[in-house]
Amino acid sequence: MAIYLNEEEVGGLLEMPMVIDAVERVMAAHGRGEVIDYPRQRVRLPESITHMLQGAVPEANLTGFKVYTSAGGRARFWVHVFDATTGEPVAVLEANRLGMMRTGAAGAVAAKWLARDDARTVGVFGSGWQAEGQILALCALRRFERIQVFARDRARLEAFCQRMSAATGQAVVPAASAEETVREAHIVVTVTTSPKPLFEAQWLAPGTHINAAGSNSLARQEIPEAAVRRAEVICVDARETALREAGDLLPLLEKGRTQPGRWVELGEVIAGVRPGRTDPAQITLFESQGMAIQDIAVAARVIATARERGLGTALPY
Repeated sequence: MAIYLNEEEVGGLLEMPMVIDAVERVMAAHGRGEVIDYPRQRVRLPESITHMLQGAVPEANLTGFKVYTSAGGRARFWVHVFDATTGEPVAVLEANRLGMMRTGAAGAVAAKWLARDDARTVGVFGSGWQAEGQILALCALRRFERIQVFARDRARLEAFCQRMSAATGQAVVPAASAEETVREAHIVVTVTTSPKPLFEAQWLAPGTHINAAGSNSLARQEIPEAAVRRAEVICVDARETALREAGDLLPLLEKGRTQPGRWVELGEVIAGVRPGRTDPAQITLFESQGMAIQDIAVAARVIATARERGLGTALPY
């Protein structure tokens, strides 16, 4: 029986450690060539955009897609999954929180494998929905001495930091400036819609790890080109996807200042196919674009728990 899980039901079943584990495992499978993933496709209209990511996770016996629409300042997300053997529909999930948490989880997994083991301070650019996911995931990974957040709206920033401190039990505080956010951080996170770089490359200390999660189109560029050039390890979730929409990397690629062959995939690092950080002084960069296999892997965990608890509405297939 195919089921529909609404946002409240899905949100009640999501736990960040579970999401991190699902993302880490499916990315390792990606590094071993055991899954299928297709880059995002977009249908652009004057008033709206429809976005779709497709993939298959044979270990979970699921194939499917995530689709979301953006219009009028809102985005709405759904994940559809099918039995990979029979082709029968399995479930449709509302996926606003699911997507936010899996995006944060991807950043946490990247930090686990690429940041220094002694990283204890974080600087975050952004105070929105996706910044929440990044902080929740990092705090599920380890304890930090301090997480500084920088955003343009000071009142909103202060309220955000208070809420995240309460949610994580860790010190999440407003940063006074972009420079302070970067100079005092062992891990820098960017998760905005900025069309131009958020900081100066010279502010980065040796050994810093960067999670760049906001630039998934040519209209966005959060990381300065000089910072990308300083990164000795450039990691992407998938080279094919990065070649289409990594706004931080494509300008340098166009100028011949980086090459896709130099980019390692996160799954390759986890699976031991290619190295990640090899020296504590290296600056490392993870460009997170998002993959359908991540959504499907998390959805598989949610569906299994929902069936155990008798949740969901039967679909008339």
